[in-house]
Amino acid sequence: MTNETVLLAGVIGQPIVQSKSPILHGHWLKRYGINGHYIPMDVSSVNLPHVLNNLPKMGFRGVNITLPHKESVLDIADVISDRAALIGAANTLTFQSDGKLHADNTDGIGFISNLKQEAPGWDPKAGPALVLGAGGASRAIVAALLHEKVPEIILTNRTRARADALKAHFGGKIKVVDWTQAANHLDEATTLVNTTALGMTGKEDLKFNLDGLTPKTLVSDIVYSPLITPLLASAQERGCFTVDGLGMLLHQAVPGFERWFGRAPEVDAELRRAVLA
Repeated sequence: MTNETVLLAGVIGQPIVQSKSPILHGHWLKRYGINGHYIPMDVSSVNLPHVLNNLPKMGFRGVNITLPHKESVLDIADVISDRAALIGAANTLTFQSDGKLHADNTDGIGFISNLKQEAPGWDPKAGPALVLGAGGASRAIVAALLHEKVPEIILTNRTRARADALKAHFGGKIKVVDWTQAANHLDEATTLVNTTALGMTGKEDLKFNLDGLTPKTLVSDIVYSPLITPLLASAQERGCFTVDGLGMLLHQAVPGFERWFGRAPEVDAELRRAVLA
């Protein structure tokens, strides 16, 4: 009989059935022979404080947080990382040994790590980034691009007020342009990122004129269903290097897994295959 501790973590959201995180963490647990489990939990906003209070008593090391709780969980956390505070949302919670709940946001790290792995020649300082969308994912990506010293971010959103709010939050390096005018700025951009759900399976299409796109622009889409979105397919036809959204999901999971299970996991082709299957 062994006294080895069973390590526990999970993901909380509502709904949660669509989450690929259990497959992803399960793959790593099996690969590294770690005695642990990663459990999806469907939790309402009303029950969230109670659940987070009780999970450490049940042996949980931490949890990922997904919609609709990524912003509200900051009101529950005891310690908030600088980047989670800047973004205004958290996706990675750790139950510390001192009993405090630590909230972090690894979405931006996931986005940048994916770009650096898939497009090692990408130079963030080479020119402006054109960012489509001003929702929660956009906040994390804008913060990460600014951290990587992108000289300017041209931000556009179908509802301009949300983009203006992001500029007010992040400051001077952001230029907001109307959605209908954004395609006119393609020739300036060396990076183009879609942070919206447009183009995702079951959602409406991303209607964006790419006529001004040239091969100097790296094009990335955070949507990973389908893996090659219409945006990426069109960019490839124009000779652009493209990066799909699956890697962001995989890389954002790395810091949490290391904190909870004690091993820095690898993001590689085998993991991609496992999650896509």
